Amino acid sequence: MTSTLQPTTTTEAVKRPGRWLALGVLVLAVLLVAVDATVLGLATPYISEDLKPSGTQLLWIGDVYSFVIAGLLVSMGSLGDRIGRKRILLVGATAFGAISVVNAYAGTPEMLIVARALLGVAGATLMPATLALIRNLFHDPRERSLAVGIWGATASAGTAVGPIVGGFLLEHFWWGSVFLINLPVMAVLVLVGIKLLPESRTANPGPWDLVSVVLSLVGMIGIVYAVKEAATHGFAWSTLAAGLLGAAALYGFVRRQLRLPAPLLDMRLFRNRGFSGAVLADLLTILGLSGLVFFLSQYLQLVQGRRPFEAGLAELPAAVGAVVAGLVAGRAARRFSVRAVVSGGLAAIGLALAALTVIGQSTGYPLLGAALLVVGVGAGFSFTVTADVILSSVPKEQAGSASAVSETAYELGAALGIAVLGSIVTGVYRGFTGPAGTPAAAHESLGGAVEAAAGMPAHSAAAMLDAARTAFVDGLALAAGVGAAVLLAAAVAAWFLLRGQSLEGGPTKQP
Repeated sequence: MTSTLQPTTTTEAVKRPGRWLALGVLVLAVLLVAVDATVLGLATPYISEDLKPSGTQLLWIGDVYSFVIAGLLVSMGSLGDRIGRKRILLVGATAFGAISVVNAYAGTPEMLIVARALLGVAGATLMPATLALIRNLFHDPRERSLAVGIWGATASAGTAVGPIVGGFLLEHFWWGSVFLINLPVMAVLVLVGIKLLPESRTANPGPWDLVSVVLSLVGMIGIVYAVKEAATHGFAWSTLAAGLLGAAALYGFVRRQLRLPAPLLDMRLFRNRGFSGAVLADLLTILGLSGLVFFLSQYLQLVQGRRPFEAGLAELPAAVGAVVAGLVAGRAARRFSVRAVVSGGLAAIGLALAALTVIGQSTGYPLLGAALLVVGVGAGFSFTVTADVILSSVPKEQAGSASAVSETAYELGAALGIAVLGSIVTGVYRGFTGPAGTPAAAHESLGGAVEAAAGMPAHSAAAMLDAARTAFVDGLALAAGVGAAVLLAAAVAAWFLLRGQSLEGGPTKQP
């Protein structure tokens, strides 16, 4: 199969004019999603104070976006292959901006959860389309590696821009303002993208199978929901039922894809060991990181007393490390090997997380900053090279589906990480022993404890807050230890699964 709009044999296709300007538009979409994901962590204490969500609702606010986006990424990636990747990107970006307004003005925890879910629907259209368009814009392997590096570096830059801009907004406006920063980015993306982005789609793709879409969505949400509920509340028959329903739906999805002449997802992609290894590495990396990252902003603000803007700046080393590493990752993988760069990056993250197991209420910034820098460098190397491996291992006609699998692993890992590691933090926290008169709301979340302290006598409030912060930090340290174990296991797995894998344009043999 060949693309209907982009011949692959001409010099113009290999060195397409305007491709770097078009890349600039694509990275705006990545920036949009990255900023949105990071500002929520900073806004959490303010959301807790204003909307008064329970601990469970707070977790849902954090991870429902990932639940929905994980369930729809494959479907939206396949839809983009069929109706046009430029079209679905621009429609999705417009919807993302509009729904951001709904998030900003949510008046109840339930409304915010629904708005975050709708944002996940829109977000599912963005990431697969950006990577697929990069695959179709850049046919030279080394140029594509640089483009993917810039794509990844922008996502990392978004994790820095989000907290800093978000911190500034939170100090001057209400928490909903952090969602409104999506609007100018969306406007530029759409207006410039209409002019610069080339359209591309798969020739004769076949119909978009709605049964497969439903099976994928039900399967992903069922599995992730079951893991989340089991981790938070323990075993229950309803949890088991949700897990079984999800597993059955995913089984049906796989069986259906193998039978369809034009499947939503070509399951033969997973026969490629490099593709499967890269996807697994991404999933485990995010699983090990996301729970910790979700609670880090709360630690910096509610435990160490930093202002939102200062907390945003404190997280900057991770983004700086990821940007620098992402830009040189392709060159490093060609000089050394894919598995050395990916495994080394994962091991570095694991060791940095292990260092955070000694964290305390008064831990100095040098340890935190150094750990975040190492995490950023490791993630920049790993994610950039795995994205390149995934794109390089499939024909460009399947770029949307392959990109969707990559992003599904990322979002599924984020949802599972927040569910499992976040539940570890919450479980340890809820067990703290406060002085007489400690309200039940203080045990729901650290934000709830800070708010409850305002209505207590000074001595009791100080004792309660000290106990609550100690329990929160203990949970955070335990989650860091679990995350470290997951990352080190992922490093070992990547070393074996990526054996012999190389990037296009590099050496064909590796140690």
